[in-house]
Amino acid sequence: MPMIRRGAQVPARWLLLACVIAMVSAPRPASAADEGIVDVHALPRLDGAVEDTSRPDTYRVTYTVPTGMAAASEATKKLLSADGWVPYVYPLDEKGSALTFKKGRQGLRASFTQARGQSAVSYTPNRIYSNVPFPDGATELVFDETRPYLGCIAPGALDATSAFFAKEMAAMGWRKLTPETAARWPNADLGETVPNGVRVFYDHPDGDATQFYKQKPVMLTLTRRDDGRTNVEIRVAPFALPEVLQADDDMAGLPRPKLTKSARSLGSASSNKREISAAAMAELPAVLAFYHRELAARGWQEDGSAPLAPGDEIAIKISSAEENGVLRLGRKYDFTMISLTAQVKESALAARARAKKEADEKFLGDALGAAQQLIAADEARRKAQAAALSDAPLNARADSKTPVPLPETAEGVTFEGGDGRLEFSSSSTVKALSTFYRTTLKTAGWKEQPSVINQPNMAVMAFSRGGKSISMTVMQMGPKVKVRADGSGLVTEATKPAASAEVQAKSSEPLKPDPDSPLPVPTQRSSKSLATTKMPGSEAPFRRELAASIPAPLGDVLAFYRAELSKLGWREKTDGATVSAERAQIDFTSPQGPAVLKLGRAKGETTVNLAQKNSDAAAKADIVPKAGQARLVLGNMGSSEASLTINKQTVKIAAGAGGPQSPKGPMLDLPPGKYQYALRLSGRPARTEALTVAAGEAWGLLVGPGGDVLPLQMY
Repeated sequence: MPMIRRGAQVPARWLLLACVIAMVSAPRPASAADEGIVDVHALPRLDGAVEDTSRPDTYRVTYTVPTGMAAASEATKKLLSADGWVPYVYPLDEKGSALTFKKGRQGLRASFTQARGQSAVSYTPNRIYSNVPFPDGATELVFDETRPYLGCIAPGALDATSAFFAKEMAAMGWRKLTPETAARWPNADLGETVPNGVRVFYDHPDGDATQFYKQKPVMLTLTRRDDGRTNVEIRVAPFALPEVLQADDDMAGLPRPKLTKSARSLGSASSNKREISAAAMAELPAVLAFYHRELAARGWQEDGSAPLAPGDEIAIKISSAEENGVLRLGRKYDFTMISLTAQVKESALAARARAKKEADEKFLGDALGAAQQLIAADEARRKAQAAALSDAPLNARADSKTPVPLPETAEGVTFEGGDGRLEFSSSSTVKALSTFYRTTLKTAGWKEQPSVINQPNMAVMAFSRGGKSISMTVMQMGPKVKVRADGSGLVTEATKPAASAEVQAKSSEPLKPDPDSPLPVPTQRSSKSLATTKMPGSEAPFRRELAASIPAPLGDVLAFYRAELSKLGWREKTDGATVSAERAQIDFTSPQGPAVLKLGRAKGETTVNLAQKNSDAAAKADIVPKAGQARLVLGNMGSSEASLTINKQTVKIAAGAGGPQSPKGPMLDLPPGKYQYALRLSGRPARTEALTVAAGEAWGLLVGPGGDVLPLQMY
């Protein structure tokens, strides 16, 4: 029995066989034996057969033999043929690997598989629903037991073959149609003659035990061959087939009729080229009428004949407003073979390309406008925040316990003497803080090393004294200025951590998750912000970052996040995790990608920073860096070319890069670390900034129309 291809309509015999198997799978008394079903356990087997008894089955037997599959198949065919079984193939499935046989009113299927140098042979019954006789010694047997269909070459002459079928058809309950018995089919023409042959029509009025449904009348056609043999064909009588075909579901947006044995398609309704092929169980005139009707209803017109291909009886050129196509029809066995192709015209392709270009330019133009608005708003915000900072001269705090003095405006101080790290925020300007440290450290004997980064919003300073060093970065970050310092000059003798000045009081009630937050955050919070990074017009962000302050002990907040993130399918990575009374950092794997949770303490509250990456969205946008590297994505919203120098590499950034004329800007992969970079625009002094990147991160550096650089972590 042939395999069912993807997209093919299921042949009726599969459905019928499923019903039969369901019926015969129940235990039956011996007196109710089904003469139409062969006892497969009694069939001959190949030499060396070993039966598989792991799954006993009344209606299947499987055994193995120590030969290859091709040899087993050929040997099985000879073995069963010698036992009286006649092999045949199904229409349109002549190259199937399984073997099918008929013996009287019983059918058999033999299938083969191979594993570890052995072949497995399976016998299963195959009910013959519409039985017709096979001439002895017939060759090239093609048979379908459900319609039925029979095609073969009988070894005898025309008269002897005609006599054989007259006798055997009657013995199987078939009756020659007469004008009276054929009256129910108005179009029946029983007097049709066949050149060099005979034609006879039969019906099966009473049915028999092998029939599963009411049998349609059949047409037997015998034709004389030049070699003295006889061509034989039995098929459903054409007058018993539908003359008006109904439409089945479209394939690739093209019509197909109902009652097809198999059908396949290439492309979709929106493809530039699409096609379908099918085998319709109908006469060619009915199929042609179907396509006349359906194509006209869809706006197609017929443009005359096309050159015939092998197997064609009809080939018609067709066209619509946007496509050209060809409809081809031919006959094989008792099927009308259909081939319908459609190709978009060059003019339509050009129109589609123009429409797509206009849509893309509009989208990118809108994105550029949004980016420019974002840059302008960010610049205005930064200026407003800078104006709120104090530029007044600073004095040192008297209570400072750090190796370097702290300014009187320092807040949220974190000092780790064992590692030589100092961090704090301030409401003073970058200039005021830079002047404070240059003055106080110079007085203490520290010597400053020259630095190229000394801007109103950022300064980088380096000091040395007695073989020790201090590196310091002062950067405006929102409404505050962040000061970070590290180096051997800040290392102190390791001591037990002093008790925190801020006592972490126990929460008055358990932390509850905010159901409206995209990332988990307790409802008990004093502040919250959520930032996402994504391409304009895209729904999926590359990265999401949550920042919040929770008036609860760090341990309670950590327990909250472990519980809530676990519910979302996040898995904690123990490697590299750090947890203490004052801070915690834990890496996670989430269904979208890698994530990290950072907790700290400030102003009596626990600070939260939760960042999650979307690996699929970033990969689709081609911003994922190489393994162990970080990636920079560069853009230029200005009207003139810019150049960026970083890590001893200079990259030219064309005007509009990242805009409508150049959707993708330059990209650069760097090892993780802290980098100074210089931006140069024609007619302007170079601007220097610093950027710290980690492995696996992607940062965008966007040059604004005014020459400012907006750094943004994208992934």
